[in-house]
Amino acid sequence: TMNVVNELKRINELELEKGLVGTIASWHHKYRNSAWVYVGNLPMNLTEGDIICIMSQFGEIEDVNLVREEETGKSKGFCFCKYEDARSCILSVDNLTGQKILGRTVRVDHCENYRPPKDVLQKGEYKHKTDQSGHAYDGKELANDFNISRGHDVFAKPNNNKDEEKAAKKRRMQNDKEER
Repeated sequence: TMNVVNELKRINELELEKGLVGTIASWHHKYRNSAWVYVGNLPMNLTEGDIICIMSQFGEIEDVNLVREEETGKSKGFCFCKYEDARSCILSVDNLTGQKILGRTVRVDHCENYRPPKDVLQKGEYKHKTDQSGHAYDGKELANDFNISRGHDVFAKPNNNKDEEKAAKKRRMQNDKEER
């Protein structure tokens, strides 16, 4: 585990040094369409709820598969975690890899081709998205027009003009469609 952790840290430092972060030259770019991460070397007594608490620091969690022994149900010390937005994977890989949880150095890495457990597939419980966009709300209308890529100006004055607000929302939605 420590060799992989040290290598990830080395690669990330090199990217920062060369200014490659957030570009197609980043090693993370290869995994941009996968919202799954592998989390290894976990303390054996952690539950799915504990993992959600830890991993949700970096984004909204959609699914956790804590791998357990079939006979005893005890944790094997690793899991797969799916974020709502694939960009959260980068945050968790960069910030949690090498951190200690209950005395164990955790490894977090991208998971390009996650396959759910056979028993879950056989029961038909897993719904695989054919659109591998990595974002749970793609194509769905939200209660407001917030776009994580565009952000929000927290210092802007509130807009009380409803007609102007509707026109601005329409322009933003048009821009979002053009970006796709």
